[in-house]
Amino acid sequence: MKILLPDTMPLDPALPQGWEAVTVDARAEIPAEHHDADVLVIWGASRRHLASAAEHLDRLRLVQSLSAGIDGILAAGFRTDVTIAAGAGLHSLTVSEHALALLLSLLRRLPEAREAQARHEWSTELGGLQPLHPAGRITTLIGAKVLIWGFGQIARTLAPTLTALGAEVRGVARSAGTRDGYPVIAESDVLDELGEVDVLIDILPATEATAGAVGREVLAALPDHAVLINVGRGATVDQVALREALEAGTLGSAGIDVTDPEPLPAEDPLWDAPRFLITPHGAGGRPVGADERISANVRALVDGAEILHAAAR
Repeated sequence: MKILLPDTMPLDPALPQGWEAVTVDARAEIPAEHHDADVLVIWGASRRHLASAAEHLDRLRLVQSLSAGIDGILAAGFRTDVTIAAGAGLHSLTVSEHALALLLSLLRRLPEAREAQARHEWSTELGGLQPLHPAGRITTLIGAKVLIWGFGQIARTLAPTLTALGAEVRGVARSAGTRDGYPVIAESDVLDELGEVDVLIDILPATEATAGAVGREVLAALPDHAVLINVGRGATVDQVALREALEAGTLGSAGIDVTDPEPLPAEDPLWDAPRFLITPHGAGGRPVGADERISANVRALVDGAEILHAAAR
């Protein structure tokens, strides 16, 4: 039995006896001598690599992605009897960390502090005696009303940290309820709730239903001091509407790690929006617990047990 591992990160999963692990170039076609693979692990694969796997790996039983998003894999043309497993949960810690970094940077005005540092200016506007809750601006998570849209594993990792820092956290999902002790409202009710939101965190996946979900109507419903964070997918935010809201002052600030398209073209005016922080899709990029996930799903495959995070096909 053979498993193909990508060369895009060091991997050393524990495998059942009799299994052979081979590392292959994730950007190239799969060599003919490895067309007998039973499992393929995907991380940073090119379309060429995926197409080669779908066409030539006749014995393939499992594709294990280390990314949460598997749209490209599903579109590659793998046989319907091949199980495709997502890397859901492998990026919860790192993406939560990044979302928090973007948010605190904006609340604590670190971009402005960096600009003042470049001018060798000890800014009295940014330092010294400050009100905790100044009019028209949010400067702390203490008492802040935070709404996380897309209340999945990343949100459930991030929410307790926000709570520990004093925020009042709620979620948004397809249906209302309580998840991990946090109240979650239905997406159909989100517009009615936005007027009381200080921070909106977007962790939505890219689907037909979520395309442009954070658009003019949503941005207009937020208070003028509100902060938007997007660590989900770029296509979920109307970037023109976002820039216009920042320029008009009807949105307090925004920090995003994803854009549509990626990379964001150098000439895109969004780069120069005021009170805006952008990072180049760096929130994830380093799966945590990848070896353990691969090992668990290979063992499940051998035992005929349930594959973790298998996609419906």
